[in-house]
Amino acid sequence: MQSVRKRRGNALNRATQNSTPGLKENVAQKKRPHFHFDLWFCLTLQNWVLDFGRPIIMIVLPLEWFPLNKPSAGDCFHMAYNVITPFLMLKLIERSPRVLPRSAVYLCIITFVMGASIHLVGDSINHRLILSGYQLHLSVRENPIIKDLKPTSLIDSFELLYYYDEQLGHLMWYIPFFIILFIYFTGCFTKAEEQKKIPVTGWLLMGPSALYYWYLVTEGQITELFLLTFLAMVAVVIHQQRKGLSPDSNGLFLFCSFSITVLLVAMWVVFLWNDPVLRNKYPGLIYVPEPWSYYTLHIRNH
Repeated sequence: MQSVRKRRGNALNRATQNSTPGLKENVAQKKRPHFHFDLWFCLTLQNWVLDFGRPIIMIVLPLEWFPLNKPSAGDCFHMAYNVITPFLMLKLIERSPRVLPRSAVYLCIITFVMGASIHLVGDSINHRLILSGYQLHLSVRENPIIKDLKPTSLIDSFELLYYYDEQLGHLMWYIPFFIILFIYFTGCFTKAEEQKKIPVTGWLLMGPSALYYWYLVTEGQITELFLLTFLAMVAVVIHQQRKGLSPDSNGLFLFCSFSITVLLVAMWVVFLWNDPVLRNKYPGLIYVPEPWSYYTLHIRNH
């Protein structure tokens, strides 16, 4: 009889020990702030420093420090971006209130890293062309340092480089990026009123976040992709509101950031609407000039 009681006592102790990690995890989740300020802050900071700051650091630092046949400071920034950004996005997905399709997330992260790596190579060579006189507001064949190359087949090689850098690299980079943000957004809905309030730190972070997305959309030439993502988010909000759900603080932060970005892109287009040179560089139905093209055309020479 005593041996039976001992076995039952041991079994109860093992069950208690096995359940302890789950209890600790639940307590940790309850104590964790609902608004992910740490992740949003890290994403915004590294986006500004490692992505937007990448071409600036190459302009500021002396050329003698980084020979043209060696990786530049901007290349090192790009390498760090290619590692830190997917890590932060995976951490963001881990904090989603609901379980998200892991296979889709992993596939997006893999494609993101590959596209950003393609862009790293193309953008590194493109920067060295700029130091040699390449003008971003002109097409490849219209650039003075390119159109006189002999044999002329070299021009085709530079056009292929441009395709990998500005088209294929951008698509493989940004499509997974926005898909992950959209997948995360679909899980950010709740009925709890206390979870729908953005803290003061979130409002302070919203401006820099939206301004970076403006740079991402205009310089990356992904206006259509961004607008499709934003419209999909609007459709999700309308659908969830019919169920009595609204975006929580994280979803509201992301949605408001995108809304401000739409306004900033519209103001940018209006500002450069009558620029004949940029109009020629960016023909088509959607006219959104690149900031660095505007820089090489109107600012660098002054």
